Parts: sequence; structure tokens; C-alpha cells
Amino acid sequence: MNALRRNVLKGASGAGAVAVAVAAGLVTPTRVLAVSPRDAFDAKNMADAMKGMGVSSPADSKDITIKAPDIAENGAVVPVEVTSNIAGTTGIAIIAEKNATPLVADFDFSGGAQGYISTRIKMGSTSLVRAVVTAGGKSYTATKEVKVTIGGCGG
Repeated sequence: MNALRRNVLKGASGAGAVAVAVAAGLVTPTRVLAVSPRDAFDAKNMADAMKGMGVSSPADSKDITIKAPDIAENGAVVPVEVTSNIAGTTGIAIIAEKNATPLVADFDFSGGAQGYISTRIKMGSTSLVRAVVTAGGKSYTATKEVKVTIGGCGG
């Protein structure tokens, strides 16, 4: 019997067994919890989201670059890249200020990782996209306006 075929069959039977166990209620998948406090993601405005993240009065920085389209044709999928050239970057958060829940993403870095993220976010309407960078126990921010032509959050 071919080794590749054998591995595929073993993997498929294992996945099938797990699916049956989940369906029967014997195994319950756990929910992945974000590192940031839950109330930051549940916040309904930018000020509450920043407060929930433990950020107060971040300084504006030109060492943060936000790459996002000036006009997003579809608010459901807006590509965003954030690069931090601030030494010792330990976290980057993305906030879409006019979203129903403004805190979109929060990333933590360790071990001297490069301060760079690339993701896609959902935006309900035209608003500022704010990057909040944590480095050396301080917070820094930069913004970029993104115009949305078709709403992604319920629009």
C-alpha cells in the first residue's frame, strides 16, 4: 500500500472520529481567548476601547506606517498593513473608529520580533483607521482615513 495513501486514510479516519465525538457532545471545542481584556473588544467607542487596552494619551508618531487603500470598494475586506519602526515594539492594535466595535485587532510581539502586521479588517463606513503601538511601556499612534463605498458591517 502506498505510504501517502495510508497517511491520508489515517488522518481522515481520525478527523471523522473527532467529528463524531463533537457531535455526540463527548468533546466540546474550547473558545480561543484574546490576550487583551475582553471589555476592550466589547467597547462601543474608541475612548472605551483605548481605556480597556490600558492606553491613555498615546503620542503621535511618524515611525508608524499604515498601508491601507484610500478608497475601499468593499468594507467587508479592507487590507491593512502596519509597520512600527519604534525600537522594542511589543504590541500593535488596529482601531476602526466608526465601527460598532472599534477595536478590530490586537497583536502582541515577543523576543524582539519585527513590528509588522498584515491583515484584513471589516469597516462599516468611512473612518479613520488608527494603529496603536506599544513599545517600552509607552503608547504611540498613527492614523489613516479609509473611505468605504460599500459597507461591510451590516451595510
